Amino acid sequence: MNKTKIWIAGANGQLGTAICDQIDYTKYTLLSTDIDLDITNLEEVTSYINMTHPNVIINCAGMTDLEECEKDMIQAYKVNAIGARNLCAASRSIGAKFVQISTDDVFDGRRQVALNEFDNVFPITIYGKSKLAGENFVRELNPKHLIIRSSWIYGNGENNFVSHILKEAKTKSVIQVPSDQFSTPTSAKELAKFILHLLETNEYGTYHASCEGMCSRYEFAKVILKLAGITDVTVEPVLSASGESVVSRGRYTILDNLMMKLTDSYEMPQWRDALADYINSLNK
Repeated sequence: MNKTKIWIAGANGQLGTAICDQIDYTKYTLLSTDIDLDITNLEEVTSYINMTHPNVIINCAGMTDLEECEKDMIQAYKVNAIGARNLCAASRSIGAKFVQISTDDVFDGRRQVALNEFDNVFPITIYGKSKLAGENFVRELNPKHLIIRSSWIYGNGENNFVSHILKEAKTKSVIQVPSDQFSTPTSAKELAKFILHLLETNEYGTYHASCEGMCSRYEFAKVILKLAGITDVTVEPVLSASGESVVSRGRYTILDNLMMKLTDSYEMPQWRDALADYINSLNK
């Protein structure tokens, strides 16, 4: 039996790592690249894809630091938009399925309602705008695509909220956390499971894929410490900065996984259960 060949771009990030960990290697052959391949360089991408001929490309690469995106708009668009364009155009040239990882930041965070795949997008951060540009390139260039939006992803590595809170707890007795930022913490492991599930189906289009439920950053931090057994650190609720920076304002981006329900294809776990599983894995 011929195995399906999957190329993961950005394989060393927390989601890329989680997908690599969850792949059934009896079914799939894995190709993985990270900073060793510049996705903003079309010639590099084209050369690699012509050499390897994957059946599926999953784009986990991205510039995700919101502050850095605001400081360097050109680089943000190069990585998040042009990189997605290059990978998707290359995927179409060989008839491969393309999976683009996107974000709740394509919404402005001002409407206090759950947002589904059919709601209008309106990003206000450079990060959100550049990721939406990437989405649009994908829709234009390859009909065999999946766009997966998720929120507050955490997994292996230090560039996530869980790692930040646990690190802060080592040196501080009080941690201040915004109480006016709302979304859903999502385990990279659980997101990886969903993405691999979709590859077994004939589904295409845009999917929201966050864990079920919602919380504020403040509540998220409290649950992290509780699950980690840290009792000597206090989490103090504060309001987000109200200055000019759009990345530090209060936001409400609860994703409704409506397409999962419409297609009866999958159900994500509750965020507290997924977080407990992740915290337990850190202690092993």
